Amino acid sequence: MYKGHKVAVVIPALNEENAIGVVVSALSTLQFDNQKIIDDIVVCDNGSADNTSSAAKAAGAITVRQNTPGYGIACLTAIDNLPECDIVLFVDGDDSCFAEQAIPMLEGIIKGDDLAIGSRTMGNIEKGALTQTQMFGNWLSSHLITLFWGQKITDLGPFRAMRHSSLKLIDMQDKTFGWTVEMQVKAIIHGMQVSEYSVDSKVRIGESKISGTLKGSVKAGIGILSMIGKLYLTQGQLKRMSSRI
Repeated sequence: MYKGHKVAVVIPALNEENAIGVVVSALSTLQFDNQKIIDDIVVCDNGSADNTSSAAKAAGAITVRQNTPGYGIACLTAIDNLPECDIVLFVDGDDSCFAEQAIPMLEGIIKGDDLAIGSRTMGNIEKGALTQTQMFGNWLSSHLITLFWGQKITDLGPFRAMRHSSLKLIDMQDKTFGWTVEMQVKAIIHGMQVSEYSVDSKVRIGESKISGTLKGSVKAGIGILSMIGKLYLTQGQLKRMSSRI
C-alpha cells in the first residue's frame, strides 16, 4: 500500500520464463518508508510455451491464463482478476523497466493524475533497449496524438499507472497492439489529467515478440495507427458519453 492507496500491478507476459520472476520480485520488494508499496501482482500468461506461469507464481504473483493472443486481451484478462485496489500499475514482464521508477508515477496519481505515463524518451535509453523501428513508431504516434488532440505526448510506453476508477470509466476495448494508445487518447478525450514521468529503459531479457520480428513490428504499427484513426473518428461520440457520466 502506498500512502493509504492499494496498488495492484498488471503484467501481460508471453514466454518470459527467465524474466518474470525478476520483475515480480523487484515489484514485491519495493518499499516506501519501510512499508511495501505493491499489494497485489497479477500476471496474465498469454499462451506461453514455457514456465512463465510457474515462475511468476513462485515469485509471489497471482497468475491467470489467456490463450487468445494479444497484448490488450492479456491486460483485460488480468484486470478482470484484480483484487480490490485504488491504483493499477502496468508493467511489461521482460525486465526492461526499473521498478523503483514506478514511485513518481504512483505519487502523481495520488496528487491528482488520472493517468501517469512512464516516458522512455524523457529518460535514459540503454543502447539496444529500443529498436529504431520502435523509436520511430513512438515518435510518429506521439506527434499524431499531439496534433489531433492538442496534448503533448512523447511516448506510448507500457510502464504506466492509472487510477482504478478512471480505468473503469474509459472502458478499454482493444485486444491487440492498440491498447496503450487507446488508454492515453481516451483519457484525453474524457478530460482526465494525463502526465508523463521520466523512466529509463534497459535491454530486456529475451527476445521481444513485437519489435524482435518484422511481422510483429508491422502488426504493432498497424494496430497503433488504426486505433489513433478510430478514436479520431469516434471522439465526438466518446465526448458525449463522457458528458453524461
